[in-house]
Amino acid sequence: MPTGWQASLFDAAEAVGLRPLTAARRTVLDHGAWIELLPGWLTGADTLFERLAEQVPWQAERRHMYDREVDVPRLLCFYGEDDDLPDPLLDEARTALSDHYGAELGEPFRTVGLCYYRDGRDSVTWHGDRIGRGSTEDTMVAILSVGAARPLLLRPRDHHGRTIRHALGHGDLIVMGGSCQRTWEHAVPKTNRPVGPRISIQFRPRGVR
Repeated sequence: MPTGWQASLFDAAEAVGLRPLTAARRTVLDHGAWIELLPGWLTGADTLFERLAEQVPWQAERRHMYDREVDVPRLLCFYGEDDDLPDPLLDEARTALSDHYGAELGEPFRTVGLCYYRDGRDSVTWHGDRIGRGSTEDTMVAILSVGAARPLLLRPRDHHGRTIRHALGHGDLIVMGGSCQRTWEHAVPKTNRPVGPRISIQFRPRGVR
């Protein structure tokens, strides 16, 4: 797939690999939610971006919204727990996340979802991963970002509190835990600024979407 992507010289010079998750830093939010951030968890992230952009069978989807069918403003691909992942690095990342967070989560990460934001017109609106168990139980969703940085916004679901903003790309990791999917929302907004493409890789436990 043509990407219009220009890799950074810094990322291209690094070998592809994962840094220790012990360096992640947790921020406690309201309502029993928390996030952990680890900038640059994946080294050589531009190499993985290029492999995924070319090898993943990206799908354009349409969804019903406001009594009409609209294009989903990003490309998607979902891998269930029994599916072969498109790159061995994703298997390695899922195993590392399960080893690090499994005791607290009470289970391993199982599924992998990918979103391809081709430019600033692609986005995802405010939402929580509340399909399935995420609507009633504390859980975790880990997101690894490769490609150009895009802002990920978080706000309380009741809108009583400040919006948190993190620019994620180039191998950055964010983990949303506790009640975050039920009591907070997150979004990647559209932008008119020229931005490069980004791929978001979401690791989730069984029964959470």
